[in-house]
Amino acid sequence: MRIAIIGSGYVGLVSGACLADFGHEVVCIDKDPDKIEALNQGRMPIYEPGLDALVAENVRQKRLTFSTDLKPAVAQAQAVFIAVGTPSRRGDGFADLSYVYAAAREIAVALTGYAVVVTKSTVPVGTGDEVERILREARPDLDVGVASNPEFLREGAAIGDFKRPDRIVIGAEDARAAAVMQEVYRPLYLNQAPILLTGRRTAELTKYAANAFLATKITFINEIADLCEQVGANVQEVARGIGLDNRIGAKFLHAGPGYGGSCFPKDTLALVKTAQDYGTPVRIVETVVAVNDQRKRAMARKVIAACGGSVRGKRVALLGLTFKPNTDDMRDAPSLSIIAGLQDAGARIVAYDPEGMEQARPLLQGVAYAEDAYGCAEGADALVIVTEWNAFRALDLARLKGLMAAPVLVDLRNVYAPDEARRHGLRHIGVGALARDD
Repeated sequence: MRIAIIGSGYVGLVSGACLADFGHEVVCIDKDPDKIEALNQGRMPIYEPGLDALVAENVRQKRLTFSTDLKPAVAQAQAVFIAVGTPSRRGDGFADLSYVYAAAREIAVALTGYAVVVTKSTVPVGTGDEVERILREARPDLDVGVASNPEFLREGAAIGDFKRPDRIVIGAEDARAAAVMQEVYRPLYLNQAPILLTGRRTAELTKYAANAFLATKITFINEIADLCEQVGANVQEVARGIGLDNRIGAKFLHAGPGYGGSCFPKDTLALVKTAQDYGTPVRIVETVVAVNDQRKRAMARKVIAACGGSVRGKRVALLGLTFKPNTDDMRDAPSLSIIAGLQDAGARIVAYDPEGMEQARPLLQGVAYAEDAYGCAEGADALVIVTEWNAFRALDLARLKGLMAAPVLVDLRNVYAPDEARRHGLRHIGVGALARDD
């Protein structure tokens, strides 16, 4: 099939590369000429494991191309995916749909025959209806289908998620559009990936509901972790105890500094605003948003307490800046709030992240950056593990202890067993268990 993808950011680029790898002819379009030039030269605008090789191979096979010119790509396409950003709107937190609607207007002008216009961007309920209205208002004679096909990609594992998905959700209001979308994903039939055919509004809400539920699981176990610290229980064992129940499941039950990234913060907020607009507030999700915001700042207070109640003039080292491993994404990363809280308390911050430092520099002031984990720890009064990169899972703890000014390890991801850290002379402060000095 011939496919055009409007927007060459995270979702658009990964989707385009994977669809091309299925054998489709894909053109990824973006208004940013520098991004398109970089892509044409093989430079990726984001870090995602395996993406550069996947793009290079499909460019070589002439199945994947990049352009700033929307018209010829859309004119030839059988499916046109809208994969532009939907950031939280300033003022009310609702999803900013201006890029989606602008893309729809351009697509309307460029279409020459039947095609399905697909919202791949995460959009609130009813957006597909508005996209269809825009298309038909611009071209009343247009023969077009409109579908919703939300993405469920995890940053750091996006290629595997696209090629071996838990499910493919297709929201369409007519059989013809649904048939085109099924043909797009026909290469996945061998993997027996379940396709869920629904109405457009159901598909749109499914995406928000999924992310809100996962965010709720994270926030729930974080609150249980706080309770564990007070009553002398261990949150990792509690999580295992409840996660072995198949009705609950073990995933997203890892206590830590709160969720961040490009999806959960904006999607939970957008769901809250949508529900309020329809007069059916989602109180659980509202609380999740509030608790998660507070938790990030609370992690700074945890570090301060570990340092004896004050970090003024002290050197605090952070390992990990991105919101999760295997990405360079700094959007709503817990590290941003943690660093702000520590700097407000007078700490001097040094940080190291395997991929995120260039993205972090414009967002953080007064932070020094190290070349590796050991350089980061040198002279530190406390070492804080914020992101559980694999590179931080087997550090030489004895060497760290020898480098640090004070042997304080604040492990916000519970990467290390407390007994192991103490055996090497480090005072270990984890999440969801009583700290011990012996």
